[in-house]
Amino acid sequence: MKLLLVRHGQSEWNAQGRWQGQADPPLTELGRQQARLASQSLGSFDAVVASPLLRASETAAIISAQMGVGPVVTVEDLKERSAGEWSGLTRAEIEDQYPGYLSDGKRPPGYELDPELSDRVRGALRDIEDNVGGDTALVVCHGGVIYVLEEELGEQWQRLPNLGARWIDIHNGRIRLGERVTLVDENVSTSQERDIV
Repeated sequence: MKLLLVRHGQSEWNAQGRWQGQADPPLTELGRQQARLASQSLGSFDAVVASPLLRASETAAIISAQMGVGPVVTVEDLKERSAGEWSGLTRAEIEDQYPGYLSDGKRPPGYELDPELSDRVRGALRDIEDNVGGDTALVVCHGGVIYVLEEELGEQWQRLPNLGARWIDIHNGRIRLGERVTLVDENVSTSQERDIV
């Protein structure tokens, strides 16, 4: 099965530079515009799947309506990683409250580490493979979800803009990375920070 994993449109906290994790801020109007524009650059899909967090599910609903494919299926384990005590904080606030953590790669209590996130995301993708019909699915999720798969499969970290995406093939639970694509012009996407999830 071919899946296109898509990072959601800009959320209110993306616009403010706040770490989101599993907090649930809505899309900005720019985020909605990004979703509408993205739908114009997509081919056909058999299904649309999304994280239940509003920024992803709303992005998926807009794309689904524009493409005429639906309903959107939500999968709980596609949620963004938990940011623990950093949820809602800006990078400057993190530096102030947790000096040196970012530069040293340390994380706060409650932060979901890569092994746990990877297990959860792989389970979600197996669930999609097993239970969502068709050969192709559009999966609207989060930057951290895509990054953990890429890094685990040998890709070096590279920023993924809002409505940036990565093709994957999944067969019997085995994942192979395909190419990265950008669904909207970079000038429409404004989130520049790696750590804003």
